[in-house]
Amino acid sequence: MTRCTRASVVCISAIAALWLNNTSVFTTVDTEAPLRLIAHRGVHHVYTGTQRGNDTCRASQVEPITHGYIENTVPSMEAAFAAGAAVVEVDVHLTVDGVFAVFHDWTLDCQTDGHGVTRSHRFDALARLDLGFRITADGETFPLRGQGVGLMPRLDDVLARFPGRILINLKSRDAREGRELAKRLNALDGAATAFAVYGGGPPVNATLALVPGLRGFDKRVLVRCWGLYALVGWSGWVPPACRDRLLAIPLDMAPMLWGWPHRLTARLRRAGSELILWGPYDGSGFSSGIDDRATLDRVPTGFGGFVWTNTIERIGPARATGATEPPT
Repeated sequence: MTRCTRASVVCISAIAALWLNNTSVFTTVDTEAPLRLIAHRGVHHVYTGTQRGNDTCRASQVEPITHGYIENTVPSMEAAFAAGAAVVEVDVHLTVDGVFAVFHDWTLDCQTDGHGVTRSHRFDALARLDLGFRITADGETFPLRGQGVGLMPRLDDVLARFPGRILINLKSRDAREGRELAKRLNALDGAATAFAVYGGGPPVNATLALVPGLRGFDKRVLVRCWGLYALVGWSGWVPPACRDRLLAIPLDMAPMLWGWPHRLTARLRRAGSELILWGPYDGSGFSSGIDDRATLDRVPTGFGGFVWTNTIERIGPARATGATEPPT
């Protein structure tokens, strides 16, 4: 055997071993298992504008308003679970009187009839606001005005109502909020705590450090985990940065991960982690979702992680019926 032939054999053998160690062809999956959906903010009105940023007023340009649900409220969460959600994501702010208020925006002016920074108010003042006051599809009509008065919930009440099924987004970068959240979660019975936490690094990491067994992530964790996995994941080894975590990846980037799809989710689960599949990356950060039938069809059959959606009222029934709209 010539030197060139031996080199070819070694190269082909290495490629074959790499493929065998990372292919999902021989992985047994349950094709009948229900897809686990995460409903972003519950049933809500999706922003349709092109501007994307931390200060974007998402209530100013939404899809045509066809229902009365308002994001981050208990009715919207109940509707999301009824539509097939396994988990509902909510956003929180710690108020000046020590209440975790469930509300998305850093300020009140975009969506509500209130003004100023959300966390600078007392909760009793926030609880009187109209959460539907400025939600509009055309900039001229506001059909939800008056329907959102008094609907802003406390996180404590949400966790009690939906134990173990709430993903908490900490909107600040204040580690004090993480420590305070940890106190609340540690005071709850095991099954009644949160599903996971994510968001700003300082509060998320403070929470995770103080609540045994709780999983979560921030952007820095994701960058570190996937960067290391890209280097060593071919071997089947899951680096410590990816262990005992909740992790997420956009749909169009996921196929670049070693072992995608089923070998990867099995590896992560053995390492104590779960994977969330976002929609294709569009520069909007965490909010991109699996929001229509065409995108849903790109999710691998038998996918073992969670699927993130902004339109649970469409995706939940579509998953079950093959339709793009809820059954009537």
